Amino acid sequence: MTLKHSSQRDSILEFLKTRKDHPTADVVYMNVRKSFPNISLGTVYRNLTLLSDIGQIAKIRVGDGVDHFDADTSPHHHFVCKECGAVIDLTLSPLSSVDEAASAHFDGQIEGHTIYFYGKCGACCEAQANG
Repeated sequence: MTLKHSSQRDSILEFLKTRKDHPTADVVYMNVRKSFPNISLGTVYRNLTLLSDIGQIAKIRVGDGVDHFDADTSPHHHFVCKECGAVIDLTLSPLSSVDEAASAHFDGQIEGHTIYFYGKCGACCEAQANG
């Protein structure tokens, strides 16, 4: 499939590459509007979906009812703060043993996994301690 070039799509992707906080479509929209004042939220959603579908970005669902987006498509895990909602990359060794353990109790073929860790981020812990 050949995609028609889109400067708006390029801008969305470049914005995501500058972020480590896994923004929502609304955050992407508010920032891309600075370069493209006439861009619609629908256009942002369509381009985020397309970029995710073709593997240029990752769509992350962490249970808060909105999709978050990540330009880092390498295998990695995330921490989700239950206080402030932050979604933070976790640096861990590969957890291939999880796939092996799951395969031992499953009659199909395990090809990978996604793991989210939940709790309270450092900033929220500090705020509570100083509160």
